[in-house]
Amino acid sequence: MKATGPESVADRVRTIVPTIEMLPVRTPTLPPATHTNTFLIGTGEAVLIEPATPYREEQDLMVQWVQSARLRGVEPVAILATHHHPDHVGGAMALRERLQLPLWGHAMTAQRLDGIVEIDRLIQDGERIELDGPTPTSLTALHTPGHAPGHLCFIEEASNIMVAGDMVASVGTIIVEPTDGDMLLYLESLRKMSTLEPAGLLPAHGTLIEQPQAILNFYIEHRLMRERKVLDALEARGKASRPRHLVASAYADTPKALWPLALQSIEAHLIKLEREGRVWKEGDRWAPVPAGD
Repeated sequence: MKATGPESVADRVRTIVPTIEMLPVRTPTLPPATHTNTFLIGTGEAVLIEPATPYREEQDLMVQWVQSARLRGVEPVAILATHHHPDHVGGAMALRERLQLPLWGHAMTAQRLDGIVEIDRLIQDGERIELDGPTPTSLTALHTPGHAPGHLCFIEEASNIMVAGDMVASVGTIIVEPTDGDMLLYLESLRKMSTLEPAGLLPAHGTLIEQPQAILNFYIEHRLMRERKVLDALEARGKASRPRHLVASAYADTPKALWPLALQSIEAHLIKLEREGRVWKEGDRWAPVPAGD
């Protein structure tokens, strides 16, 4: 019998294109995901995207990955955060110190992390990050709020592949909760991503999405479908209702174990519908706007 040792960096690293490597690391994320993808982009100067894991052994793998890259002339200049959620910045401070690299993120991410994690430099929507090297690499930052206020995607210009963070996943859908998220902005951001026609999407959870337009269209259609179900459930009750009164109807196709998460999405949809003047709110309940109003 062949002995097996601890998993190495080489066992996990995937080369997406010559300028992009991906390393999934274990994080305390929501099922069905168990890992968050981290990315090393560049062939000389480089950036490390998603300081995700809070687990020391996983951080050790990330440090080994960077050290191995440095031996072949790839030198990270910064760590980039797509947004502030714990399964994306759980290792931010530890990796910042161990790798001696600054942490960059959006201003709204810096606000959410104030007093917890220090952001060294703010990234603006549309900013280009130029990375010198044997194959010069350019990244363009895209502000995509909705899942999180300061969410950023990054487009590697040569391949036109987009690091998509938590905007999409290769399996399942994305939670947009009512306090940190914004369903209206989320749908606008998905459409913004679609208009750029990326060649591929690299989500934080899952594998490379090779048909980006199909998945983006699916996500938009899925959210609008769920919105119709929420509105239908509200209209069927005919009175002001809380999200828990709607979940059995609006999420009849979803296992009951996931209904606590579904309640968050229902409220996010109701907030969007209220802003559009299609429902009204009284206290902690919503009701459909009567026809003709």
